[in-house]
Amino acid sequence: MGTSPAIVMILFVAVGCFMAYPEAVTAKHTGITRHYTFNIKLKNTTRLCHTKSIVTVNGKFPGPRVITREGDRLVVKVVNHVPNNISIHWHGVRQLRSGWADGPSYITQCPVQTGHSYVYNFTITGQRGTLFWHAHISWLRATVYGPLIILPRRNESYPFVKPYKEVPILFGEWFNADPEAVINQSLQTGGGPNVSDAYTFNGLPGPLYNCSAKDTYKLKVKPGKTYLLRLINAALNDELFFSIAGHSLTVTNVLMITPGQTTNVLLKTKPKAPNATFLMLARPYATGMDTFDNTTVAGILEYETPSSSLKNRPLLKPGLPAINATNFVANFTSKFRSLATAKFPANVPQKVDKKFFFTVGLGTKPCPKNQTCQGPTNTTKFAAAMNNISFALPRTALLQSHFFSQYSKGVYTTDFPAFPLIPFNYTGTPPNNTLVNNGTKLVVIPFNTSVELVLQYTSILGAESHPLHLHGYNFYVVGQGFGNFDPENDPPKFNLVDPVERNTVVVPSGGWVAIRFQADNPGVWLMHCHFDVHQSWGLGMAWMVLDGELPNQKLPPPPSDLPKC
Repeated sequence: MGTSPAIVMILFVAVGCFMAYPEAVTAKHTGITRHYTFNIKLKNTTRLCHTKSIVTVNGKFPGPRVITREGDRLVVKVVNHVPNNISIHWHGVRQLRSGWADGPSYITQCPVQTGHSYVYNFTITGQRGTLFWHAHISWLRATVYGPLIILPRRNESYPFVKPYKEVPILFGEWFNADPEAVINQSLQTGGGPNVSDAYTFNGLPGPLYNCSAKDTYKLKVKPGKTYLLRLINAALNDELFFSIAGHSLTVTNVLMITPGQTTNVLLKTKPKAPNATFLMLARPYATGMDTFDNTTVAGILEYETPSSSLKNRPLLKPGLPAINATNFVANFTSKFRSLATAKFPANVPQKVDKKFFFTVGLGTKPCPKNQTCQGPTNTTKFAAAMNNISFALPRTALLQSHFFSQYSKGVYTTDFPAFPLIPFNYTGTPPNNTLVNNGTKLVVIPFNTSVELVLQYTSILGAESHPLHLHGYNFYVVGQGFGNFDPENDPPKFNLVDPVERNTVVVPSGGWVAIRFQADNPGVWLMHCHFDVHQSWGLGMAWMVLDGELPNQKLPPPPSDLPKC
């Protein structure tokens, strides 16, 4: 797609996964150490007129804002005061040679047990913008999440006007039930889990839900100003459309953000305060046959005016695409580009050392003997898999097993298939046999291998998109399309000049996506669907990137307080 420099700049801001506006300071910034303490504790919280005890960080829902700069070191002490095991993932942080701080339970660490603590210690290298942190065990992410804002180094400048104010907006889901009970019941019965009762903006469901008018997020703005909105989709299982009535966000009126993605957009307010109040809405994009939370969260954008003028203002509502607007989503995601300048290069691997092709989708597991299940049939449970391997979490952390050469103890195997073992028409009529294989299987690649990976949707058990997140890396989205990937005709169309850089990408319903990355970060790195239900059903795998030959290409030993299983 040909794009003018001005549009490239704007799209870069819209993508916003890595960029933000710096503070206006003059001192040279060489990096400092920033300390945070996360006390994991229970707190009674009421939403939808329903009070329950939820797991929180420091008693906040959503959790506290973590602010740092590129080049800073973050030291976060996590102290567990709740009955649940816990771990924290710093979503999108590359964790260069600091894999022990990545956070996914049983991958890079054992979880922090009740009454214990762990210090996450890592440096932000070559990244800036909006990311987020969240629990990475079972479904605790439902309430344990918060923004991670990475300011650029001091004196850095960006090609957009300094915003008047920066505003994080986190999309989430609220369950009246305990989310842990919801997923445990699903895994036991083999059926789909109960859906959430509401979506939220910064933890608030808004006036379209019962008993929630007082729990409404309000963004108060001044006329003639530019606001940087840091949008974060922390919802468990739903991609969301987002729009603000009467306002454009950078270059579009409607955004689609998948779980695990973050987007920075510029909101320009009207020159004069209008005699109206504007709704901000988010509702799901859904293509599958499963049930989903088909509700809408509303917040209010309100211009600051004397209180007497607030009466009798009309409340304007934005339009949103249809629930299943796949073509809109495909057009929206295909327009993003990297800046690809000398200062912000797009270092896309031009030559590929290893190519992989992974199918991504649902499947089934047999129901245990003498039990009736609630899966696709009463003799099967729902499952999910990549290349027909449903990922089984080990009882010992994979990185620890790898570092201390415990491979012989049977924690994992290194035979994850690079291609489907049994090819079929992935987007056509599904095969009769939908059973998956279980295993803790890894792909092993040498340090600095250039990787091309095609992720292919499968039509087994219905059409559905899948947001895939890769830990430890950013990658370039070099191609996407509908139907089955064509290894002869599709690669010549890849964008190897200025493709968008991501850490989470959607495998489109009925299609495929191709990514490239340079495996220059040693360790064990999880790749999984960011729909938590699919991750719980086994939609994931792990990459083992071996150490390089030089000292700065090797993973250091674990910290002394690394949790034990």
